[in-house]
Amino acid sequence: MAAIPATAMTFAPAAGLSTDTRSLDALRSRAAADPKAAVREAAKQFESLFMGELMKSMRSTTLKADGDSAGGGLATDMLDKQFATQMSGLPGGLSDAIMKQLERQMGLSPGPIPVTGSANNTPAPLAAAPVATKLPQTGAAGFVQQHTQAAQRAEAETGIPATFMVSQAALETGWGRKEIRHGDGSPSFNLFGIKAGANWKGPTADIVTTEYVNGKAQKVVAKFRAYGSYAESFADYARLMKDSPRYRNVVAGAGSAGRGAAVAGAPPARVGEGAAATRQVADAAAGFARGLQKAGYATDPAYADKLTRVINTTLRLQRSLA
Repeated sequence: MAAIPATAMTFAPAAGLSTDTRSLDALRSRAAADPKAAVREAAKQFESLFMGELMKSMRSTTLKADGDSAGGGLATDMLDKQFATQMSGLPGGLSDAIMKQLERQMGLSPGPIPVTGSANNTPAPLAAAPVATKLPQTGAAGFVQQHTQAAQRAEAETGIPATFMVSQAALETGWGRKEIRHGDGSPSFNLFGIKAGANWKGPTADIVTTEYVNGKAQKVVAKFRAYGSYAESFADYARLMKDSPRYRNVVAGAGSAGRGAAVAGAPPARVGEGAAATRQVADAAAGFARGLQKAGYATDPAYADKLTRVINTTLRLQRSLA
């Protein structure tokens, strides 16, 4: 049986696997039909062995009386092994921890998935803090830098300025610090809060979110789309914007602001040029945000104002880091 570690078959107390070939054969047969049950039994044997060794160690620290006979020592050993067996396999004991570890190693249980990435990988404080910029959250500049490339690819598909999309992702995730995660803590990579409707066939993440019904905030559990990477999130957002008729006017209006966004995000070449471009993009940003809210992207009545402020913050960050 390749699935059970060899040590589980070699070491065991007196009534265990190493001294009883029938028990070993039975466990092998059980593993083929019910691997989890076999792992549970192997874990119990590990714990029984450990408890037996622990009691043996405790006995060795106690000096034997001069009159102890060989028979008395054998009886003590048998009693200790009986105690070790009885104390093994109890709920919450060592065998539970061993069983979970073996199941994860054998692929029988996924276990908790370690979080290896984040929507904002920038450590705090920033190595190069933006100059004269009031940040809503430490690491905002790092968030912009981390996702600009994916946003630029989405811009090529939709015409929506990358700055606008990075800003919307920042608003939806609190600059990457409050992203949507699965129940086990792993990221869903959903940067735009896109829900999983009836037509969505991919993985989902169920979370408690705030929705506004008749202007009043309510907590509800909703299904959100889950992706394999943050780049996939930008790509799916681009498809949604490009293919959905409800966002046609939003995309058309935002596309005309693309050149101005590029200019506004860079240092001005001449005095006055940067200020004019900034005003142009500020107007376009406000129009983009209002268009999204009008199209029903979010139920928050203040969504357009919030998004406009975040876009302006992102533009200041880009200028300060240029």
